[in-house]
Amino acid sequence: MKPFIYADHAATTKLDEDALAAMMPFLTGEYGNPSQPYAFGRKARQALQEARATVAACINAEPEEIFFTSGGTESDNWAIRGATFGNAPGRGIVTSAVEHHAVLRSCEDAERLGCPVSYLPVTEEGVVTAEMLRTAMLPDTGLVSVMLANNEIGTVQPICRLSAIAHEEGALFHTDAVQAVGHIPVDVKELGVDLLSASAHKFNGPKGVGFLYVKKGTSITPYALGGAQESGLRAGTENVASLVGMAVALQKNCLAMDKHTSHIRQLEELLIRRLRSANVDFIRNGRPGGIPGNLSLSFPHSDGEALLHRLDLKGICVSTGAACDTVSTQISHVLKAIGLPESYARGTVRISLGKSNTAEEAEAIARALISILR
Repeated sequence: MKPFIYADHAATTKLDEDALAAMMPFLTGEYGNPSQPYAFGRKARQALQEARATVAACINAEPEEIFFTSGGTESDNWAIRGATFGNAPGRGIVTSAVEHHAVLRSCEDAERLGCPVSYLPVTEEGVVTAEMLRTAMLPDTGLVSVMLANNEIGTVQPICRLSAIAHEEGALFHTDAVQAVGHIPVDVKELGVDLLSASAHKFNGPKGVGFLYVKKGTSITPYALGGAQESGLRAGTENVASLVGMAVALQKNCLAMDKHTSHIRQLEELLIRRLRSANVDFIRNGRPGGIPGNLSLSFPHSDGEALLHRLDLKGICVSTGAACDTVSTQISHVLKAIGLPESYARGTVRISLGKSNTAEEAEAIARALISILR
């Protein structure tokens, strides 16, 4: 079997072994419905309560503020639609030009329903500044949604300042923290957010589950109607096994975060140093000190899709721009928003290193890029 290097951790991560072990009982013997009052559903119900408490503790929230979902996309959709049409129908939305499509398309949907939406520009590093937001806030703005960390270029936004501005103007604040939770410290009280989205498979949990943090007292419409699950706001029998796995994976990543960050930063520096020592011409996109391991690199007069496939032939998995938009060969909306010259933008790949990568693998990726570009 040829060597295989996985460097696309921003797209998804390997399921943690301890998370899988915690899931197994609820996939086999303990399959009771947590909503049923009899004894056989009791263990599942208790497991849900413990998972909710664990997730809440990891982001400094209260258990009753955590609502389980099917992942980041649902959480973003619910936050945008639920807050816009639940808190103050008809009030406007302010978001940024570099959001994930789960936010952007939810905002487009709100526009079709008559809700005004403003799209904030960003700096060359992909940052939404306080001044930009202040300028965009209007008396009828009801919701501001700015992501905590960008999925393409890794930029971390000044959410504390932005949420404070939104609240000064009487608006709610949502942040898409899908790329951040489990990788950098996330404290909802420090951030000052009303809503926060996360997805388990980004931090070594199972695919198909995530959560939405809803600050106590925030008005939001239900996502799904039917039963009384999730305090009556999201009906449907819970995916107990996966939610248990999510909680275990998140807690493990949070406890070892400093160690993982130090290791991944070293790998970043090694890869970049090797490229520079070989006199490779490239631009590293994003703001310094962004999400650990997220390397958006743009090479002039190259083709990102071709680079991806040639790396794949060498057994190296990377992404071109946003992994959720691989059907399109167009320059991504994020690279356009930061004003990256087209000659570089078309030759962009995203290398996202994780805690399981090694220095040898970082070296191998650099060597492969140098070989291909030459």
